[in-house]
Amino acid sequence: MSTLKTPNTPAPTEFTDPLAAVARLEELYTQATTFLCESFSDVLATGPADAFFRAYYPEIRITTTSYTQIDTRLSFGHVANPGTHATTITRPDLFRAYLTQQIALLIQNHGQPVTIGASTTPIPVHFAVAANPNITVPQEGAAGFTLRDMFDVPDLSTTNDDIVNGTHVPENGTGPLALFTAQRIDYSLARLSHYTATDAEHFQNHVLFTNYQFYVSEFEAYARAQLGDPDSGYTSFVSTGNMEITTPEAPLETPAKLPQMPTYHLKRRDGSGITLVNIGVGPSNAKTATDHIAVLRPHAWLMVGHCAGLRNTQALGDFVLAHAYLREDHVLDDDLPVWVPIPALAEIQIALEQAVAEVTELRGYDLKRVMRTGTVATIDNRNWELRDQSGPVQRLSQSRAVALDMESATIAANGFRFRVPYGTLLCVSDKPLHGELKLPGMASEFYTTQVNRHLNIGIRAMEALRGMPLERIHSRKLRSFDETAFL
Repeated sequence: MSTLKTPNTPAPTEFTDPLAAVARLEELYTQATTFLCESFSDVLATGPADAFFRAYYPEIRITTTSYTQIDTRLSFGHVANPGTHATTITRPDLFRAYLTQQIALLIQNHGQPVTIGASTTPIPVHFAVAANPNITVPQEGAAGFTLRDMFDVPDLSTTNDDIVNGTHVPENGTGPLALFTAQRIDYSLARLSHYTATDAEHFQNHVLFTNYQFYVSEFEAYARAQLGDPDSGYTSFVSTGNMEITTPEAPLETPAKLPQMPTYHLKRRDGSGITLVNIGVGPSNAKTATDHIAVLRPHAWLMVGHCAGLRNTQALGDFVLAHAYLREDHVLDDDLPVWVPIPALAEIQIALEQAVAEVTELRGYDLKRVMRTGTVATIDNRNWELRDQSGPVQRLSQSRAVALDMESATIAANGFRFRVPYGTLLCVSDKPLHGELKLPGMASEFYTTQVNRHLNIGIRAMEALRGMPLERIHSRKLRSFDETAFL
């Protein structure tokens, strides 16, 4: 029987200082991952050992005993019921500001210390070495030994969305403190790097999704202009492949091969900048992107893509501000039943409408000339027009939909599921029910005149949301009965 080898970790310690608590989390995580990296490197160099190497994720734990009601205006920062609540933590260096903020709220609202120590959840060796560029975990069989005989490996049976989906069953009476466990976060961090070709550390708190590459060049042009303005607050621009520039004239190489979801980051020092993700076409991509970006706990994400206008009164280039969604994308049906309403969020709606007014210089009733507010239908069949239209068109008419796309409802529904404020502002690029199809000549003229304006509206909306207090934008509308304390 193999000998179990683990690092010598400090005993669990209580903290009333959030900075000290996060420092201990970083100490424990560094100790654990260093132990696994060194042990794995030794095994690769010298061959199999008669030992099993294991280290554990650090953990935050708090116990409360009072039913005294916390400030009812708060949507986060406190546990719903007395008892013990805990969560495992990964990459405390990446989440330092977030963890400090959330721990401070716990201590302040409950008047109780948090306990920091090692959990009972092992760190898979794949995740432990992920941040070390000098170590690569070989494929099964390539190393000359069976990896799982000596190290913990990712376990998908314990990497799930039970907490966010509201199906989690507490173990030993301990409730969850956060929406995601450490293993779930590590899984998404790895996927983000794969799909976007940029590291998680570059992602900003405000995320724009689009379904066309045309928006990327406009975003880069905007970023360069901001880098040339010393008062903008933006510090750098990161392109696919983690290429980063800090001056407007600096060159950016175009990679020979783009990732599945090219991603770009206009950064600010406090992470309050803007990330643009080109998710491409389809609800599957929309779900994949938001599944993984959600673990970074952004403050808002918006869809600024193209759509089919469904009303004869619309014109190409008009905007659609979604206030409801017809979900026929189906990719989230198992996680979020279609009977769950996806509400419009007032703060997001107002920010988007005001941004449209500012960019178009239209106000009040005149704004209706270029923008409709209504239901957006999201489907999973790009060529729906080629099928019998009687069924789809009847449903679209009954739903009062004004636009149709393949991503918006997915992004909004996942925002609702993950408690990330969401919104949608689409631009009409074709009207298939009225004979205006997206043909090459029309598309080129449309893209030339509309993409820049549409992107600027999304950016202005995000900048307005950036100025809102967190407790206002992260409202109670997105929180359930028995909610986690962490945002």
